Amino acid sequence: MTDQLPPEPDCSAQQLLTALNLEPHTEGGYYRRTFQTDQRPMLASAGGQRYLMTSIYYLLTGDSPIGHFHLNQSDILHYFHLGDALEYCLVFPDGRLETRVMGSDVLAGQCLQLHVPGGVWKASRLLPGAAGYGLISEAVCPGFDYADMQLGCKRQLSEGFPQHAKLFEQLCQA
Repeated sequence: MTDQLPPEPDCSAQQLLTALNLEPHTEGGYYRRTFQTDQRPMLASAGGQRYLMTSIYYLLTGDSPIGHFHLNQSDILHYFHLGDALEYCLVFPDGRLETRVMGSDVLAGQCLQLHVPGGVWKASRLLPGAAGYGLISEAVCPGFDYADMQLGCKRQLSEGFPQHAKLFEQLCQA
């Protein structure tokens, strides 16, 4: 077996930011909404009227490598597209921690799709690689609304899940 370097990426993070017209996200990284079911009736939810589904591009880069801990009320399906692998840390309401890696190396156990149920705390981080970025899409059902998202606070999450305090120190904004 020979040591081989990974292939050089076809584009840079900055080129993707420009080509996909991405902007900074409050949780970290960059995004742009690409779809909402505006040709269908809205869905009544506890938080108000929501689209049935929305979708975004989401990019982590070397200068913004963390999607900080946050909780969404809706289910989210993540789809890996290109670049370096992304590690997801999921903390379930019962305190269970799951760590999953999204990437193109499915033979090494990386996943191309990841489901995160509503009510689960999640954070993501870019893993080292040649590209310097990781691009995914997210489909959210019912559709994403900032009123249904809560950013994680290190202190509060550490009080609720003390076994994960070190992780919250690394992956929470405040």
